[in-house]
Amino acid sequence: MPKKRKVFFLSDRTGITAETLGNSLLSQFDDIEFQRTTLPFINSPEKARATVETINLAASNGEPVIIFSTTVNNEIRSILRQSQASFFDPFDSYVPELEKVLQEKSLHVEGRAHGMPDVGRYESRIDAMNFSMHHDDGQTRKGLERADVIVLAPSRCGKTPVCLYMALQHGLFCANYPLTEDDMETRRLPEHLMEFRHKLFGLILSAERLQQIREERRPGSRYASLQQCLFELNEAEQMYRRFAIPFVDSTAMSIEEIATLIMHEKGLRRQTF
Repeated sequence: MPKKRKVFFLSDRTGITAETLGNSLLSQFDDIEFQRTTLPFINSPEKARATVETINLAASNGEPVIIFSTTVNNEIRSILRQSQASFFDPFDSYVPELEKVLQEKSLHVEGRAHGMPDVGRYESRIDAMNFSMHHDDGQTRKGLERADVIVLAPSRCGKTPVCLYMALQHGLFCANYPLTEDDMETRRLPEHLMEFRHKLFGLILSAERLQQIREERRPGSRYASLQQCLFELNEAEQMYRRFAIPFVDSTAMSIEEIATLIMHEKGLRRQTF
């Protein structure tokens, strides 16, 4: 049986940064089963002390506990360090050195990474999310000229999550369109997409993976049959090649990897918030 280790991600805000950093490092250790807990909004000494009690209770069986913390308040950090755990803090590792290089003291202000320092940019991200939801699965043709990218794929190939991720994380206006059986039989792009060919990007999956996904949605249907999946994926790939649409087989890729590849291919800039 694999070794088990408890991991806590601590933050004075959302915990996203602590999770991202910690999980990136933990991904290098395949033989250990990590039991992850995120404790956000530790923004007072009282909450910090309660957190220490929680962690010490988890460590009471004697197994090593790991903490990834991105809290910035010195008093709170000092309290959290009293936990019976190995404590990893990127601020300890990088901020002092950055202060030397930049010859400037850091702000040590909470919520700078995932707060809302610029209302205009935040509202832009909300606009991008609304655009992507309104233009999900070809619901409307209106406003496609605003799209940064239009993702094409047969049904259930992952268009929606990729578009929503790019909208939420990077403020990009993303539409997606499902290639239908009619599209594949005519072997032509829908007419309303022709003028936006430069914005198109295609996705495919392995037939086996697509069948598995569709089977969960419509078990025993023609839609979920391996034969139908093979037909649609083959026709989609031929269409991408026929119209010089860049595409990727995303079977073994995460949403983040697919989004990054699309953005790189289309020359789309990441928005920072």
